[in-house]
Order: sequence, then C-alpha cells, then structure tokens
Amino acid sequence: MSTATAVRTFAIDKTHSEAAFQVRHLITKVRGRFDAFSGTIDFNAEQPAASKVTFEIQAASIDTSTPDRDAHLRSDDFFAVEKYPTITFVSTKIDGKGGSDYAVSGDLTMRGVTKAITIPVTFLGDAVDPWGNQRIAFEGEVTINRKDFGLNWNAALEAGGFLVGDDVKIALSVQAIAAK
Repeated sequence: MSTATAVRTFAIDKTHSEAAFQVRHLITKVRGRFDAFSGTIDFNAEQPAASKVTFEIQAASIDTSTPDRDAHLRSDDFFAVEKYPTITFVSTKIDGKGGSDYAVSGDLTMRGVTKAITIPVTFLGDAVDPWGNQRIAFEGEVTINRKDFGLNWNAALEAGGFLVGDDVKIALSVQAIAAK
C-alpha cells in the first residue's frame, strides 16, 4: 500500500525569480521584465495533476530600461494599466511529461482578455536554504501573440512591415519557498 504525497504550498520568492519578455522591434529585439509579481505553487511531484499554480503581475511594473517606452507600454495603446492593473495566470491542468518536464495549462488574463495557454515548464529541483526553508525552482518559456490580448498598437514602416512584432516570448524563472 502506498501513501499519497501531500500537496505542499510554496510562495514565489520575488527576489530570486524573474518574469521577462522579448519582442521584435524594427530589426532587433527589445527585452524587458516585470518587477512586481507574486504567486503560489501547490506542488505534488508524485502526482502533478494535483498541483496548481497562480501568478499575478502588476502591469505598471514593466521595465525595458527606457522610461519613455515604459510609459507608452503602460498607456492605453498597450497594457492600459489604469484600467487593467494586473496580468494573471491560473493553472487549470498540469501534466507530467517525463523526468522534470511538465506542461502547465491555464488561463492567462491580460488587458481584460482571458486565453488558454500551455507553458512548457522544467522543474529545476528542490533544496533547503541556509535558514532551513524548503525551496523549489522552475523555468518555463512560451510565445504568445500580443494581439490576442488586445495589445494592437503598431506603426507601419516606410519600407513595409511594422515597428513592433506580434509574437512575444515570455520567460519565467521561479524560485518558491514553502509555507510554514
């Protein structure tokens, strides 16, 4: 007879995590990140389907290292942070893909639009820190079309094409600490 491993709740440790993105701009890529976010991971390594993830980003915390661009991204042309202050992800299903790989499916809500997405995620491991806290870590990357979420602003280029690409690569690197 085997005993089921309990789901354990972990809070995302913002100081050791990152929510980053990149998008084509003209002929190069602009990279940025969000500085304010939080979330929880209810994790069961033996039964991934019993796990759950919630993640919330404060949209106004966008940082591309260019204050004028960041102000434009906060405006109604893009994130409309006054009306839609948060970007959220709530998992609906987690599938183990073998080894340390998972497919985390869920609802991403941005600018008032919710779409189902699946993020390929790798479990990086667990450890106890020097203060006796249990930690886990994951990385995941997914590409979304910004227009699916109402981020439609663009500028036509004289030579053809547009200033900003539609595809946005999102990269998450998350370390979380067990609730006591």
